[in-house]
Amino acid sequence: MTFLRESEELPDLSKIEHRASSVAQMLVDRITATPDAEAFRFPDSERWASVSWKQFGDRVDILAAGLIALGIQAEDRVALVSSTRYEWVLADFAVMCAGAATTTVYPTTNAPGVAFIVANSGSRVVVAEDQAQVDKLIEHRAELPDVRQVVIFDGEGDGNWVITLYDLEERGRALLAESPDAVADRIRGIRPEHLGSIMYTSGTTGTPKGVRLPHSAWTYSAAAIDALHVLGPDDLNFLWLPLSHAFGKVMLALSPLIGYPTAIDGRVEKIVDNLTILHPTIVAAAPRIFEKAHARIEGIVAEEGGIKKKLFDWAVGVGLKVSRARQAGKEPSSLISLQHKVADKLVLSKVRARFGGRLRYFVSAAAPLDRDVAQWFDAIGIIVLEGYGLTETAAASFINRPEAYRFGTVGKPFPGTEVKIAEDGEILLRSPGVMSGYHDRPDATTETFDAYGWFRTGDIGEIDADGFLHITDRKKDLFKTSQGKYVAPSAIAATFKGLCPYAAEFIVYGETRPYCVALVGLDAQSITEWAGKHGLADKPLADIARDEKTHDMIAGYVDHLNTQLNRWEQIKKFDIIDHELSVEAGDLTPSMKLRRKIVIDNLAAGIDALYR
Repeated sequence: MTFLRESEELPDLSKIEHRASSVAQMLVDRITATPDAEAFRFPDSERWASVSWKQFGDRVDILAAGLIALGIQAEDRVALVSSTRYEWVLADFAVMCAGAATTTVYPTTNAPGVAFIVANSGSRVVVAEDQAQVDKLIEHRAELPDVRQVVIFDGEGDGNWVITLYDLEERGRALLAESPDAVADRIRGIRPEHLGSIMYTSGTTGTPKGVRLPHSAWTYSAAAIDALHVLGPDDLNFLWLPLSHAFGKVMLALSPLIGYPTAIDGRVEKIVDNLTILHPTIVAAAPRIFEKAHARIEGIVAEEGGIKKKLFDWAVGVGLKVSRARQAGKEPSSLISLQHKVADKLVLSKVRARFGGRLRYFVSAAAPLDRDVAQWFDAIGIIVLEGYGLTETAAASFINRPEAYRFGTVGKPFPGTEVKIAEDGEILLRSPGVMSGYHDRPDATTETFDAYGWFRTGDIGEIDADGFLHITDRKKDLFKTSQGKYVAPSAIAATFKGLCPYAAEFIVYGETRPYCVALVGLDAQSITEWAGKHGLADKPLADIARDEKTHDMIAGYVDHLNTQLNRWEQIKKFDIIDHELSVEAGDLTPSMKLRRKIVIDNLAAGIDALYR
C-alpha cells in the first residue's frame, strides 16, 4: 500500500488553522475588510451591473431576515432550484446567514427528481427560478408537506404558497425593523460543524444521495486554495459553472475569503462573448469546454489553410517546444526563445485574445482532461491547472500549481489533506473538507468510510515519485477482457475526445469480451459544421451518423487513437450513435457526466452487433 501525507514543503497552514467559523462569518469578515470593493458583476438587461461587498451584504441581510420571518431555524434546509445567476448567489448566502443549509437542485432536473430531492432533504422553503420550476413543485405538491413557502425569482406569486423575491425582502425589512440583530445573532450562533449545504450526487448509478457538507468543509476548501497563493484580490473570476455542482460552489466560496470580484452568468451560449467582454483572469470549466475550444480554433485555422495554417502550426510548434522545456525544468535555447517572441507576437497573443487576453489560469476539474489539449493551451500561453475532488470532498482535494504542474495528473493534495492508495488501487482521503455523511443514509455513509476515517473515493489512481496524483478511472467502470487484461475506459475516452473535435462521448466496452469496441456520440454543433462542407448540408444528425463519409472520418481518429494504446486496449470496431446524448433523455447527469451503464444497456444491441 502506497501512502502519502502532506509534508513540511507544502504551504503554510496558518490560514487553514485560523479560518472563519462559517461561510457566513467569512462574508462578514470580507465586508468589514473591504466594504467598497467590487464583489459581484452580473448581466442586467443590455449591460453589466456591479455591486460592492457592502451592497451585497446589505441585501443578503434582508433576504436572510425574510427567511427567518418565514420560520426558518438553524440547520433547516432551503432548496434552491435555479440556473447560475446573481440571485442564486444572494439566496445561497442568505440561507447560510440565516443559519440554515442550502439544498442545491439542478434546474434541468425533472419534476419527480426535484420532488425527491426537496422531500428527502426535508427542505422547508424552496427558492425557484421561474414558473417552469414552480410547476414542477405544484405537480408533486402532495409529496411535499414540509414545504411552507416557495419563493420565485422571475414571475408572480399566488398570494399564498408562492411569493416573489420582493415579497421575501419586504418580510425581511419588517423583521429587521423590529429586531435589527436577528441575522447577526444567527451568524454568531453558527458553529463549524453545523450543516451548510446538502448537495445531491449526480446519480450515474442508482438513486442520488444527499451529501451533507458542514460549514467547515467549505471554509477549509477556500482557505486551502488561498494558502496556495495562486489567487489574489486583483483577480477577476468569470463564474458560469452550475452552482448546483460542488465545483461551482467552491469557486463561489473563495470570493469572500480572497476578496476578488466574480462575474456571474450561467448562459453557456454566452461564454465566448463574455470572455471578450469581461477579460477575466481566472475561469474554471469542465474538460469538454477546453476540448471544444481547442477543436474550434484548430478547425478554423485548417479551413483557412495556406500560409495562415502554416504560420499557425509553426507558432504552436514553437510554443510546444517552450512548454516541454519548462516541463523538463530547463530553459529553452536562445534560438527557440527568439522564435517564441516572434510566434507570440504574430499568432499566440491573438489566440489568447479570443479568451479575453488577461487569463492567468484556466482551472479544469469534474472529468479527465486530455494531456495533449492541456499542453496545447500551455503552448499558446494559458496554463490549465487540472484539479480533482468530489461532491463528498466539497469539490476540492488536489490541484496542479502554476509553478509545479504535470500534464496528465491532477496535481498534489491541498495542505491539510491526506491521501493513500489502497491495495486495489482505490484513492482514499482524509481531510477537513470531507462530508459528514449522506443525508438519511447511515448505511451508505458506513460503506464509504473505513474504520480509520478514510473516505473511499471510488476512483483508481497512482501517486508518482514527486507526489502528483494520476487518476486512472472510476473503480466501477474498470473492466476486464476475456484475455484477463484490465481496461480503463474513461482514460481512453479522454484521449479520443482530445484527438477528435467531433466526438462528445466515446464509450469503450469490452467486459469479458475478446477485444474492445466503442460507441461514438457526436457533438451536434461541430459535426453539423463538418457535414455542411462534405455534401451533407441540412441532413439530420441520424443521417450524418449513418453516412459512410462520417464513418471514414471517425475511423481515421480511431486509428490514431490506437497508436497510443496497448494492444489489449485498442478499439477493433466502433459504431456511431445516431442521436445526441442528453440530460433530458437520461444519458447524462445534470452535471453532464455520462451515465455509462444506462447508455450501454440502452445500446446493447448495437454493441452485440460489433462482436458478430
